[in-house]
Amino acid sequence: MREDFLHYVWQHQYFDKSDLRTSAGEEIQVLRPGHRNADAGPDFLNARLRIGEVEWNGAVEIHLRASDWARHNHQIDPKYDQVVLHVVGNHDADVARTNGSLIPALALQPRLMPELLARYQALIEAPAAAPIPCAPLLHLVPEITKTVMTERALLERVERKADAVLALHQHLGQDWEATAYHAVMAAFGFQKNNEPLARLAKALPLAVLRRHRHDQRQLEALLFGQAGFLADNDETIGDAYIQDLKQEYAFLRHKYDLGSNALLVHEWNYLRLRPANFPPVRLGQLAGLLHVRPALFEALLTAQNTQALTQFFQVPAPAYWRTHFRPGRPGKVPGLGKSSIELLITNVVVPLRVAYARHVGQLDVVESSLALLAQLPAEHNQFTDVYEALGFTHRTAADSQGLLALHKSYCAPRRCLHCAIGSRLVQKPRAVQ
Repeated sequence: MREDFLHYVWQHQYFDKSDLRTSAGEEIQVLRPGHRNADAGPDFLNARLRIGEVEWNGAVEIHLRASDWARHNHQIDPKYDQVVLHVVGNHDADVARTNGSLIPALALQPRLMPELLARYQALIEAPAAAPIPCAPLLHLVPEITKTVMTERALLERVERKADAVLALHQHLGQDWEATAYHAVMAAFGFQKNNEPLARLAKALPLAVLRRHRHDQRQLEALLFGQAGFLADNDETIGDAYIQDLKQEYAFLRHKYDLGSNALLVHEWNYLRLRPANFPPVRLGQLAGLLHVRPALFEALLTAQNTQALTQFFQVPAPAYWRTHFRPGRPGKVPGLGKSSIELLITNVVVPLRVAYARHVGQLDVVESSLALLAQLPAEHNQFTDVYEALGFTHRTAADSQGLLALHKSYCAPRRCLHCAIGSRLVQKPRAVQ
């Protein structure tokens, strides 16, 4: 048994409450179990209890063993002085607040419903080879429960991404255009090179780039120079285009004192990448986009549908980067593909719009932003395929994002009791008709 099971039991009061007493024999009445605390401190806040003749309003802390209180050093943490009841599986020690006053304890182990515990253990003890812990029991879960949980996981995933955008927005002095620039730059790394491109955005401030956006040659010199791609080697030494950019970059680097922040060529990742996804190719596509679309944020915020967003991103790279995979290395290079644009809409546009909507209080924009995901086709990978095989709805990118969130936040860490599906199964399930 894990501690999260005791949390679940206390939250829903799924235990025998007849003649409920503390370990010292005082009668307990649970008037309100409290609400889960997502921050540091006791597990449940704002509980209302009657212990003996006294009514208490305070916190409840939960442990498998009462002695865990001391192991976690709660006896010296003032945050835990508000605890009015210590709920434990096994009461093996008395515990006290920082002032030495004893805290009443309730032992739940003897009061647990055996069938509830058995269903919980069936979930958490599922074989590691099982696709997801509840796979053998999914036929007992109504379709609406799976749908609602997938939608909840989707919203949580988008909210987490929006939180990251808002943190970036705050760091950039609440400049939404700069926020869009940094977010788009990082996303063009398509996982393998997100981090170097995020650092490139920092190394080449938007304030500098804005001054040269209308001069494509200078724009490319700034981007490729700061990225470290203009260094001489056997392939570039005789390349007139690269040498011209190098000369222009030397002037701009000195003018804006950029050299100390420039990346080095070895900081970029090529391992197991197809040539069409090489960093210089993506940077060339970014150069085309930043030259033709000087106002990123406004366009991404106001686009009415995914078709408009697709057109926004379908900007040809500069001529050289349509015929070179790397500086000095020629080859026919495809443009930004449909699947790449769909990933940009999913991972940049939607979180950016949701973050802005939350910042200004326009909740209708949240709904319209999530609706964009329903306009995109489903993503297929090793994780979504598992859920699709188990009968989960998987028709659009909204479904894909929800299933990915379900896997990462609930199924993989086996947080079954936090999931509506797992909670339904731990309760007394009925076969679906």
